[in-house]
Amino acid sequence: GGSGSSDGSVGGSSSSTSPSGGSSNVRTNSSSGSSSAKNATYVVTPFKLTTLLGRPKYPVERLYQKVPVGVATGLAWTSLGGATLYIEAMPLGPAATEAEKNVRGFKATGQMGDVMKESVDIAYSYACDWLARHEPENDFMLRRSVHVHIPEGATPKDGPSAGITLVTALLSQALRREVDPDLGMTGELTLTGKVLAVGGIREKMVAARRAGLSKVILPEDNMKDWDELPAFVRRGISANFVSTYDQVFEAAFAPSTSSIQSDS
Repeated sequence: GGSGSSDGSVGGSSSSTSPSGGSSNVRTNSSSGSSSAKNATYVVTPFKLTTLLGRPKYPVERLYQKVPVGVATGLAWTSLGGATLYIEAMPLGPAATEAEKNVRGFKATGQMGDVMKESVDIAYSYACDWLARHEPENDFMLRRSVHVHIPEGATPKDGPSAGITLVTALLSQALRREVDPDLGMTGELTLTGKVLAVGGIREKMVAARRAGLSKVILPEDNMKDWDELPAFVRRGISANFVSTYDQVFEAAFAPSTSSIQSDS
């Protein structure tokens, strides 16, 4: 029978004998330009990616390259995996006068569920207490109302794991100090400042990697979950394990800490 090309190859064909004695078709490329085309070197640069692959289907998750005062980066679990959660705290209107002190209060937006709304209440109360104990001359919470917002307002958010992030955003605004832009955090907070374990550590660490974060703060009781993560997820991320908010504050606002584990 005649030989036909079933794979779309171009060129002549020659007949050879297979080990079983039958005839098989071996195709050879007769085009002199094909060999050089196959051996050509193609350089792909970041500038060519859009041309070759099209526009990115998903936006970059890192909202800030430099985190402004009053913003802290949280890590959240979602039904589709992990995500970064930027929490913003902004004072409302001018500061009250001396005679109008104790106008404290806040409002919260960002489509928060009931559990997260309770976390905001706890975070606000704890931030007020923390300032009174550590910065007694700072009257920010006495003279200002605060607006707490979590961007992407169309996305429902719930759960208790944003507690330490909420307090950090509030204190960042009260102290006018920026939080480390390469730091993400997750952990439930009690009124007495204890940091409790949370779920979804694997998904949250994947989100940290996608956002390019190099440091995370995790509850001490989640250390076992960190140890169980694949090496490629932990690689390049330093984890600081905490049991109290004072340890969170030290890690979030100080350049270095003493209880860091890192996978390089």
